[in-house]
Order: sequence, then structure tokens, then C-alpha cells
Amino acid sequence: MYDVIVIGAGHAGCEAAHAAARLGSSTLLISQDLTKIAQMSCNPAIGGIAKGQIVREIDALGGLSGIITDSATLQFRMLNSSKGPAMWSPRAQCDKMSFSWNWRIALEKTSGLDLWQDTVVSITRQESNIFNVRVSMGAEFKSRSVILTAGTFLGGKLFIGENSTEGGRIGELPSNGLTEILAGAGIRTGRMKTGTPPRIDIRSLDTSRFEVQPGDTNPARFSYLPVPSPIQEMAGHPAREQRLCYIVHTNPAVHDALRAGFDRSPLFTGKIHGIGPRYCPSIEDKLRTFAGKETHQLFLEPEGFETCEYYLQGFSSSLPLEVQMNALRQIEGFENVKVFRPAYAVEYDYFDPTQLKATLESQIVENLYLAGQINGTTGYEEAAAQGLMAGINAHLKLQGKEPFILKRDQAYIGVLIDDLITKGVDEPYRMFTSRAEYRILLRQDDADLRLTELGYKIGLATEERYRLTNEKYDRVDSLVNIISSTSVKPEAVNSYLESIGSATIATAKRTSELLTRPGVTARKLLQYVPRGTQDFSSEVVDSSEIRIKYAGYIEREKKIADKILRLENLEIPENYDFSRIESLSIECRMKLNRYRPRTIAQASRISGVSPADISVLLIYFGR
Repeated sequence: MYDVIVIGAGHAGCEAAHAAARLGSSTLLISQDLTKIAQMSCNPAIGGIAKGQIVREIDALGGLSGIITDSATLQFRMLNSSKGPAMWSPRAQCDKMSFSWNWRIALEKTSGLDLWQDTVVSITRQESNIFNVRVSMGAEFKSRSVILTAGTFLGGKLFIGENSTEGGRIGELPSNGLTEILAGAGIRTGRMKTGTPPRIDIRSLDTSRFEVQPGDTNPARFSYLPVPSPIQEMAGHPAREQRLCYIVHTNPAVHDALRAGFDRSPLFTGKIHGIGPRYCPSIEDKLRTFAGKETHQLFLEPEGFETCEYYLQGFSSSLPLEVQMNALRQIEGFENVKVFRPAYAVEYDYFDPTQLKATLESQIVENLYLAGQINGTTGYEEAAAQGLMAGINAHLKLQGKEPFILKRDQAYIGVLIDDLITKGVDEPYRMFTSRAEYRILLRQDDADLRLTELGYKIGLATEERYRLTNEKYDRVDSLVNIISSTSVKPEAVNSYLESIGSATIATAKRTSELLTRPGVTARKLLQYVPRGTQDFSSEVVDSSEIRIKYAGYIEREKKIADKILRLENLEIPENYDFSRIESLSIECRMKLNRYRPRTIAQASRISGVSPADISVLLIYFGR
């Protein structure tokens, strides 16, 4: 008998199990294979645009995804660093075997959490509202709550050309029967499709012909805690050299080889019925959608520090094996390519997320929570965030406490869940910065400021984490005060200003005034400030710079957020023809004419209507 049973040990299941147990619920995590906990089924990387922000939010709340990622990082890059801080997104290539193993160790060290290896075959409820969870070998477990995080395994089916087989991943059996049980209870289901590219033996390639993509010179990390990372020198351990990624391109010969197999593609012959991800299409989808494009960019990404296995991002496919091989050999440097496994597609069951509460509890079956890819999302990060929130709320409800719900102006996690439960999904949902109305407020650098106190109050974030967060922002406040109250003289700073093409000064200027100039960075400028600023960490310096340099933008976005909240119930004229508003995106106009929202609030919850579109609607109907 357990308080919470978590079914599935992917990224959602791991976060859910850890959160529920850490908060004090007796928890059981059931997985088909305990050697594949938090398996990186697709790309061996965590983070990216908006996804990196989600992982930092998970970490700030007290989840483990950031810490585990840091422990297995083999290359780190801060994406969009040339843009404003709202767009900065951390991304780490990971040693996938270390990633999975480190999750296993972390879960084994979590008090109150048990693990069990088997396949769940049924979930039933007694009149006393206790769940019975039965596994294939006959064992039966009872619980007060169940969190289902089955990923792509529910009714999973794999496709390679004209061949298909049941499975959730290649070589692994699916989970059958659970979808039918939940559908019988009234939960709406559908089918989705995803895919994965071939895994390449890097020894068979001529890498001298590829563009090299190195990691950052001074790599950061995901966790706000000072946790060890293999690529950072910490506690006397030398940093390992970051592994290289490579950029390659397709060409017309590659495309011709791929098109030769279109008549045997399950995607085009009707064998695959599930909806695929528009923002991560298969290579054959790209050729159909962008028929006139002669080349597509691909990325070769290492799967570990020691292995020669590489992931070919951008080349997911369900074409026959011989077609894949022939096409790969047409890529420059791939003439003698060898693969460890081919690309394939997987079709699986998902559940309509509009039938969920904001806590991710089912509206149909009390104390049943759904999290991860089964809610129609795609990506490890989106799954982990849902698992974390489901684990927290399953525990809180059993304790009779208020639910833990993040708002859209508090976290990308809040945007993610609100989108799912209010807009639903008509394709696999992926997070982008453009989905957030308040992305300047939801930066990756200050997730701890936004969320750690909340995580500490519910008991998930540790006292040490909360203390470190408070100390960090005390130092940020201190440095901001120094910068705002200190002046620099021309003879001290003009050489620096000239070096970056900025106008020199004739008299002493406030340091904060100079910091607002384009091209001026706090790390450089503070070298010329007379008062003690050298003892501040780079993290504190960067946070202080953002607070000063972007103060006006941050304040403006806060005002916009307040305004949008006040105008939520503004009505839209009945039968309005949205095609007349050319400043709306084409997708937005189509969706608005189809769904006919009565208020701007309703319009904002329609998939495909972006925050920019809402701003346009406010101009038309908000005055």
C-alpha cells in the first residue's frame, strides 16, 4: 500500500516520483526496465530555446533534472547569447548512459521511494477510492493516487519503411490495455507520432569536411546549486575537454535518394495515422513541405564521452533502411557511413489534456494524474516539468493542502500547463519563448528568484538551496547599489569604450549609465570601477547587469501583464472577419475564424494564437 504509484520511469516519472517521495508520500515507481530510467530516447541533450528555461525552473523548485544534466554534461552552450537576456537558453549535450545511471542513483537515495520492474497491465479502483495496480507477473499494488507517465509506450508501434512492429522504443515492448481502461472511464484518447534519426558511427565519417560546433569557452551549468560538472573544474578536479558537435548539410543527391523511397514511406502510404510534430519534422516531411529547398542543415551530436555513437539531428525518418543508407552516403563526408541503428517512427496513444485540472489531475478519475508525452507534448523538458507538478500536487491533495499552480507570469511551466489544459493540442506540443506573454519576466537567469521560495515553502527545495538563493540576491542588490552609486573617470574607462566602438566621456559618469550602452558589459566595465567589485561571482555580475540594463523593459512588461489581466474579459464583436487584420499571423487568422472566440481571453487560449497576435487584438478591441 502506497500513497502514490508512478507508472513509467521516463523524465516525467522520475521527477514525479522524486517530488512525491521528497515531500513525504510513500511512493512506488514502476518501470518496464530499471536500467533505462530517464532514457534519452531521442537526442542526447537537455535544454534549448525555452526548454532550458524550463529545466532551470525545475531546478529552482527543487527538482533534479538540472542537477542530473550537469552531472552528465559533455558540452554546454548558451543559445541566443547575442540577443537580449529573455532569449538566452542553456543547452547541454549529455553522456546519455551517465544521465540515466545518475538518475537511478538519485532515486535510490530518495527516502520513501521504492522501485519495481515490470509492465503494468491494469489500473482499477475500489469503492473505497483505492487504486489497484496490477503488473504482468501477477503482483498487485495499492495506492491512494496514481500518476501515469507512460511516454510513447501506450499502444506503441514502430515503423521502418514497410516493416512495423509493436514497441515504445526500438527493442522494447509497448504497454497495451491501459488506454482502453482509461477510455472506458470517459477519458478521450488519440494517436500521435514522433520519430528519431539514425545513430552514426563517427569513425566511419570524414569529420575534416564538417563544420565544427564547439561548446562555450566558459561553460555554465543548469543547477543553481554548486554541483559538480565534468566540464568544469571544481573541488580540485580538472575539467574534461568538451566533446565537439558537427554541422553537415543535405544536398540534391540526398533528396533524390530519399524521394526514391516515398512510395514506401508509411508516412505517405497511410500506415501512420498519428499526428507528427510540426516543429521537428522528419526529413521526408521537410522535402514535401519545402520542395524547393536544395539543402537542409543537420547536426552530429555525441552520445557520450567515450562512445563513438553520434546522433544525426534533423534526419529523423520512417523510410526503408536501404533508402536511408543510400541517402546518408550522399552527404559529404558520409560516403563510408556505418550506423548503429536506423531512423524509425513511433506512433502512440495520448490523452486529451483539456480533461485535466491545472494540477494535472484528471477531471474524470479522481486522484489519477497524467504527465508527460501522454498529454500530447514532445520533449524531455516539457515531460519533466509536468511530472514535477503532478508529483507535488498528488502529495498536497492527499495531505488536504492547497494545490500548487504556477501562473503564466511566474514560469514557463505555468505557460506549458495552462496551454495544455485550456487550448488542448492538435499536434505534439513543444515550448517556445514565443508562447510566453511575459518572457522578459521568465528569464533563465532568475528562475531561482521567482520560484525557489515557493519550492521551499511546500517542502521540496532544501533549506540550503533557499539560503544560497537569498545570499545570491543579497549580493546582487549590493552590486547593483555599487554600480548605481559609483562613477568612473574618463582616464580610467575611455580606452575600454574606444575598444568597443562606444563614444568616450569627457567627465566622470555613473557606472550604471555607461552599463546601459550597447556593447558595454558589466564583466568588463567593473574592471574600471574603483570600489570593490572583484569579489562577485560571474552569476551575480550577470544578474546585476540584466537588472540595470533592462530595467525599463522589465518594468514595461510588468505593466503590460497587469493590463492584459485587467482586459481579460474584453469582448470581440460577433462574426468578426479576422482575415481583415493582416497584422495577425496567417495561422492566427485561420484559427480565430474557425473557433470564433467571444473574448480576447478565449482567443489567447487557442493554439496557434501567439502573444504578439493578442497584442494586435488588444489594439483593435481593447480600447
